[in-house]
Amino acid sequence: MSECIYAIRGATTVDFDSVSAIDQAVKELFFTILDENGITEDEISFVLFSQTSDLRSRNAAAAVRKAGYCSSVPLFCVQEAEINGMLDKVIRVLVQVNHPRKKDPVMVYLNRAEKLRPDLKR
Repeated sequence: MSECIYAIRGATTVDFDSVSAIDQAVKELFFTILDENGITEDEISFVLFSQTSDLRSRNAAAAVRKAGYCSSVPLFCVQEAEINGMLDKVIRVLVQVNHPRKKDPVMVYLNRAEKLRPDLKR
């Protein structure tokens, strides 16, 4: 487990497109990723967010900064590709870690996003 660069994936959903709903969901997702994986922000190279096109009130990267995270970590947010039958109101994240692994990465899927990866259900 000495690999120095690895990624952690996760996703969450919101019930409504609102600033407060997105802020709360992103904060919970990011905190859970850090906590479950035992990593700190100093170990993160960058964070990539995507969100479905039905979420327009807040950029997930802005939400994580507002929550007090990632003041010196590069963040980027893109719109998720639209696919027929896709889950709505989803925020996905990819966290690239640049530090020797402490343990196997724990992927975090919260709320309705658990449907995206039932094989990872906790």
